[in-house]
Amino acid sequence: MRAFHCLTCAAALLALGGCSTPAPPSVHRAPVYTPLSQVQASDIAIHALGLVGTPYRHGGNTPDSGFDCSGLIGYVYRSRMGTAPPRTVAQLSGWGEPVSGSELRAGDLVLFGTGPVPSHAGIYVGQGRFVHAPSSGGRVRLDLLQARYWARQNASFRRP
Repeated sequence: MRAFHCLTCAAALLALGGCSTPAPPSVHRAPVYTPLSQVQASDIAIHALGLVGTPYRHGGNTPDSGFDCSGLIGYVYRSRMGTAPPRTVAQLSGWGEPVSGSELRAGDLVLFGTGPVPSHAGIYVGQGRFVHAPSSGGRVRLDLLQARYWARQNASFRRP
């Protein structure tokens, strides 16, 4: 009987010892964001408008170095909301919640592309307009969603 108790104690110690081993690395999960208030969304749009004219630079993410499209979005959201959005357009396409074009409000993201994965993004500022950093044209600019070029793209909209 004593041997049985010793075996039971040893098994219990081994089981408990497993609890003290380091946990496996956590699986990366997308952060959960709280929806922006109307005031915050308007602040984002105003800040984006203030960056119109900033030079385009592939990989750029500050006004001093210039912006690419996702760098512009990252800069505006970080400086206004303290929120660091994903860095690439493909990642931005899963950030926040999808909204329909009829529900767009200032501060929403607009994403464009001709394939299943968007290749360009901007910040909606209201009245059918968005701010973005296009590679053609060389500067951050304000464009209409219904402009000929953008109207031919597959557009999707996200609300961070």
